[in-house]
Amino acid sequence: MKEKGLRLYTLDTEELSDETYFRKCYESLSVFRQQKIDSYRFLADKKLSLGAGILLDRGLAEYGLREAKVRIAQKENGKPYLPDYPEIHYNLSHSGNMALAVFAGTEIGCDIEQIQSANLKLAKRFFSSEEYLYIAELEGERQNYAFCRLWTLKESFLKVTGMGMKLPLDSFEFRLSAAEQSITVQQNYDNRQYEFTEYDLGGYHAAVCVQME
Repeated sequence: MKEKGLRLYTLDTEELSDETYFRKCYESLSVFRQQKIDSYRFLADKKLSLGAGILLDRGLAEYGLREAKVRIAQKENGKPYLPDYPEIHYNLSHSGNMALAVFAGTEIGCDIEQIQSANLKLAKRFFSSEEYLYIAELEGERQNYAFCRLWTLKESFLKVTGMGMKLPLDSFEFRLSAAEQSITVQQNYDNRQYEFTEYDLGGYHAAVCVQME
């Protein structure tokens, strides 16, 4: 999928339930990714990590590269990048059975979450007061969806900055329009502009944040 200069790939990791197919995909990836997969105790987590590696490989193939052949390093706060290909930016996420990978020509962050019951205690603790009130005033499935939207948007912003949880979740705030067609973020982390794109993926919701040049 290509939209607004980014590439997005998804994978239902149930496809990796077949042991022979799992092993074939596993052996096609780098030792680094294999070690990451091996570090997980449960098969479901192994499949998610493998799925993320598959999507990374699939995306890199569009640039004539392979995951097993590129050098991957980490920035100060742990965000992975390709030191030999600074023009390629990517990010990975997974939840439930779904893995997600995004690529762009500038800094990018993404998050995917399975839509579940809204956690109002979590929202009250970590979201801004306005974001919490926005969720709390809704009910049922609308509330669940709104919570998931805000969570994925906030995670995508954390990941594009490379700060992760070092940047408090309540230190920036999302404003959604009445029709929920536009998204803006109020933040004082930097003076850059960020563009957000959302995807509904059959029981999952994903958000992608791109740093504008």
